[in-house]
Amino acid sequence: MRTIDRDRTTLLVIDFQQRLMPAIDGASGVLVNAGRLIEAAKRLGVPAVVTEQNPKGLGPTVPELAVEGLPTLAKMEFDAARADGFFELLPKDRPDILVAGCEAHVCVLQTVLGLIDAGHAVYVVRDAIGSRRAESKEAAIERMRRHGAEIVTTEMALFEWLGTAADSHFREIAALIR
Repeated sequence: MRTIDRDRTTLLVIDFQQRLMPAIDGASGVLVNAGRLIEAAKRLGVPAVVTEQNPKGLGPTVPELAVEGLPTLAKMEFDAARADGFFELLPKDRPDILVAGCEAHVCVLQTVLGLIDAGHAVYVVRDAIGSRRAESKEAAIERMRRHGAEIVTTEMALFEWLGTAADSHFREIAALIR
């Protein structure tokens, strides 16, 4: 794999839902980092897609992520790649997927494996995924890595999207991290 190229990438935001987030270990940090990724994607022209697992049961995406207007897929499948209409939401000219979401060991893991099976390069943002238990998150990260996902951090993704301090968006994106 190579560095994360914003012209090849789609941001996938998995199941940050109102009734789920209170149970997530370290939820506040995970939400802050997911918000940084969403804001950077908007500013840099990186398309983003949102999923919601059983929204009648788990509620909508938390309002602090400001995903209004982004394509959103309501699903019952844990693996979004198995949900009707999922691949139609992903831009065809962007083979790389940057993933943030919950729960790491359920919907994130299964979706990442589905994306890899479908031929996508997948980057999982370690500090923007969460589970109810830390050991579940760590087991999921290890399994995703073994199957070919690159494990990155929010800062890694943002600075790889920029590529250079000469980028006209450098100051505004760097300010998201401070």
